[in-house]
Amino acid sequence: MDLTHAFLDPQNATHRQYEALRAYFVDKRPGPEVAQRFGYTLGSLHQLIHQFRQQPERTFFREPVGQGVKSDDVVNQRIVQLRKQNQSVYAISAALQTEGVSRTPAAVAAVLEREGFVRLPRRKDEEREHTTQPIASPQADVRALNLETHSFRTRFGGLFLFLPMLVELGFDQVINRCGLPGSRLVPAPHAWRSLLALKLFGTQRHVHVMSAVLDEGLALFAGLNVIPKRSFLGEYSCRVEPVCYPKLMQHKWPVRGAMV
Repeated sequence: MDLTHAFLDPQNATHRQYEALRAYFVDKRPGPEVAQRFGYTLGSLHQLIHQFRQQPERTFFREPVGQGVKSDDVVNQRIVQLRKQNQSVYAISAALQTEGVSRTPAAVAAVLEREGFVRLPRRKDEEREHTTQPIASPQADVRALNLETHSFRTRFGGLFLFLPMLVELGFDQVINRCGLPGSRLVPAPHAWRSLLALKLFGTQRHVHVMSAVLDEGLALFAGLNVIPKRSFLGEYSCRVEPVCYPKLMQHKWPVRGAMV
């Protein structure tokens, strides 16, 4: 059985560095040849040589560490092994975490850079590792409103105290008569109730709606499946024709049987 490969084919970072430096200093092999043979870039090899010249007493062979404790060399070896499987620094960091080793993606990247590995090319979304992704809310659509009996939690429960008043004022009918903009997905009354909800709750700017975009109570007050996103609410005022405002301000709102 030929066992020479156990000595000539490095399986960890320390062995790889040792063989590369030995080939350069002892065997007097040229730098480009050494770099190609041991998988370094020429720049990384020059950096390794420079570091060794600054610290020639460095130890390549160490005593075994205590049971259950992984040395840096063992961890670095594992990082190199995982990169050879074409795993990203984030995937490597997560894999080490499952093995009881804490290494941030930045720390993993630093080890790989020292070992002469280049960055992986940018991957398409479908090629990336399966990780937890942000929850995306659906598009606001009045036709998708769920009115089936069910329970849910909301931090906007106080808004529903205003609903009897809006009904008494004929809020939706007034908005429709004033010619305010709307669409098949988000009619004008629903858009205005979305904006009104944020004001009643004390949210000063519509951009803050994104933190509550998944709140079912806020959407129900507006009469939609989800509250419109900040892009819709931000552009809405630009779509209102100037002629609509006088109609809205001059309307006589009924209040408990009186007219104001």
